Amino acid sequence: MATATSNGNLSSTIAAAPLRRLLCYGQGQLRLTPAAGCRRLLLRCSASGGSGGGGSDPVLEERRRRQTELSARITSGEFTAQGPAWVAPLAARLAKFGPPGELAAALLTKLAGSGVVRNGPEIPQAVGSLGAVAGQAFFLPLYDLFLTYGGIFRLNFGPKSFLIISDPAIAKHILRENSKGYSKGILAEILEFVMGTGLIPADGEIWRVRRRAVVPALHQKYVTAMIGLFGEASDRLCHKLDKAALDGEDVEMESLFSRLTLDVIGKAVFNYDFDSLSYDNGIVEAVYVTLREAEMRSTSPIPTWEIPIWKDISPRQKKVNEALALINNTLDELIAMCKRLVDEEDLQFHEEYMNEQDPSILHFLLASGDDVSSKQLRDDLMTMLIAGHETSAAVLTWTFYLLSKVPICCFNCIHMH
Repeated sequence: MATATSNGNLSSTIAAAPLRRLLCYGQGQLRLTPAAGCRRLLLRCSASGGSGGGGSDPVLEERRRRQTELSARITSGEFTAQGPAWVAPLAARLAKFGPPGELAAALLTKLAGSGVVRNGPEIPQAVGSLGAVAGQAFFLPLYDLFLTYGGIFRLNFGPKSFLIISDPAIAKHILRENSKGYSKGILAEILEFVMGTGLIPADGEIWRVRRRAVVPALHQKYVTAMIGLFGEASDRLCHKLDKAALDGEDVEMESLFSRLTLDVIGKAVFNYDFDSLSYDNGIVEAVYVTLREAEMRSTSPIPTWEIPIWKDISPRQKKVNEALALINNTLDELIAMCKRLVDEEDLQFHEEYMNEQDPSILHFLLASGDDVSSKQLRDDLMTMLIAGHETSAAVLTWTFYLLSKVPICCFNCIHMH
């Protein structure tokens, strides 16, 4: 049998099955224990409110307390901005000067709000607080803001302002129906240091050229070969979880899914076995260091990473540079290795070309004679490595978390086969 616990409040019992049929994820950790008197496994799935072990976890309790406090502050309207985007940051600074400043801030807010002529529906505004979101994933406070302000709102961080969209209809309009009407803007700026002009940050003509070069590599023969690869990688993860179950260990599923998808991306894109599920080669941590840096740069009011002296002495920047060096050196080695294989190959390139020993996207691009600079090729591969594995891991994590919240879905998945 399996028990799924959500936020310490919901507990439901569902039928048992071998572990490899279902991996049930909880935001905090996954408890796997051997069933007494049988060879099947007990699966205990804990969300952020419970450790799955019967005792309170101080770290989880503190995280839950901070989250509850932040939710209450958002609901109270503390982060609700009035008037133009520049008003809220200025009013916040004025309020720090005691009663006179608070009076000036109130007058400024009132005057700015009354002087605005609205030609359409007003978009709610929220004021971001770096202190309020520190120490937790950025999507958590964003979700609370979504619950308060809805599917579209403006989020102000000092001089920076972001339009946060989660409404499906609006997202479809921006991304599909009117994509040419928008640029990638700040996304390209904050990802340039790691992805250059890869497929995600690239705009306009560069994006169209690179997409036309990369998409043909994803032909039917390649996709068919990758299905077997996905199964082999998933089986290795199941073996790892089986061992954790027998040892009674707690496992952190987000980390394991990140390693799983990194192993898949390594083979699918570079024909390289990172084998990160078996040992830590540093790549996973390096990838997340760069992603956290990009997130920080998107909200920082001052670009400290561009200050000549500071960027050389800052411990954070030093760590980021070391992570980038590790990733870049790994990519350079893989590209050089693949070039040697292509040069030695008796090449007969065609539409569904695939080297049986090296079916990777990198091999296809080099064999196709793609006229691209080494830097552009590195940028494309860096984009696939970082964005490809991180987004896939996030989807897996949330999918299994949501399954753990609905026991009947777990039951159906267990008995599908």
